Amino acid sequence: MKILITTGIYPPQIGGPAQYALNLGKTLREKGIKILLKTYKLEKLLPTGIRHLVFFVRSFFGLIGTDFCIALDTFSVGWPSVLAAKILGKKIIIRTGGDFLWESYVERTGDLVLLRDFYFDERAAPRPISDKDMARESTSKQKMNIFYKTRMPKFSLKEKIIFKLTRWTLQNASRVVFSTKWQKEMFEKAYGLTPSKNFIIENFYGKKVESPAPNKKNYLAFTRPLKWKNIEVLKRAFGHAKGLVPEIILDDKQVGYEESIEKMKRAYAAILVSLGDISPNMILDAVRCNKPFICTRETGIYDRIKDIGIFVDPKNELEIAEKIVFLSKPDNYEIYKKKIENFNFTHSWEEIAQEFLDVASKI
Repeated sequence: MKILITTGIYPPQIGGPAQYALNLGKTLREKGIKILLKTYKLEKLLPTGIRHLVFFVRSFFGLIGTDFCIALDTFSVGWPSVLAAKILGKKIIIRTGGDFLWESYVERTGDLVLLRDFYFDERAAPRPISDKDMARESTSKQKMNIFYKTRMPKFSLKEKIIFKLTRWTLQNASRVVFSTKWQKEMFEKAYGLTPSKNFIIENFYGKKVESPAPNKKNYLAFTRPLKWKNIEVLKRAFGHAKGLVPEIILDDKQVGYEESIEKMKRAYAAILVSLGDISPNMILDAVRCNKPFICTRETGIYDRIKDIGIFVDPKNELEIAEKIVFLSKPDNYEIYKKKIENFNFTHSWEEIAQEFLDVASKI
């Protein structure tokens, strides 16, 4: 068997998809499968559209002679990979990762909208009307009812194009893999996907690693400097908390993966307050290292880790500050450390690789 893996980033670049591509490819090779990997090179220097065209050509020739393709995002490599697969009649699995459209919108506008409110704000939506009443409504009013208080009407031309291309990509992939039920249900509704074609393969949950007791109260917040990561709110909240607990330290310097693990082993705690994080690797690394954590409630792994962590509303600066202070107290810290130490769920790369093969066998 020969499989093409396409990914926008790959080590030494930093990011979840880079590590995912590395470990998935390595594990499949260990199963005796030939792996061809295509990642952005020259494309990183090219404008949107041109970079996709270049990658389409590369993925087209890469697909020749392979059994199927695994694309590790929906737009950067997902769209050109699906297009190439359609032309060649090849099977392709999309693994969604994050939400490129939402991330791009927040970065462009500075509108700090939660991911779950980006497509449909059900809390603000009007009460659904009956089919009979809907039939009498004008098309414009129907659209207002569907997209009430969402950001979709505010999309730029580029974002409208990305939305349509993402919808085409997801609808035309052989299968779509999500890491959480949260994102799966969100995307099925937003992009009109057929549920029977969609699968969940959870993220990597590794075995516990030995970690020494911390010698200072440093909270790790490794994150890219992007608006949806909500780092300014975190800094302000941490400033409030530091006024009450002067010894706490915020470490938000982005480092390579191996260094991040070493720092996590020696850290006091981890903290993440993103506006939406599907399956945050930093929190999963904290769990592996038995480190207490404060995490955004806006995450797809909430159901998996809800009993072992502290969760906050990412828009509530005061709540974030209060939870930082709460975790700085030794008694509270020990309670959550014990909870994490007793959490032993694992999901290995071997299991992940086999689950991809199982999905491919169903196409």
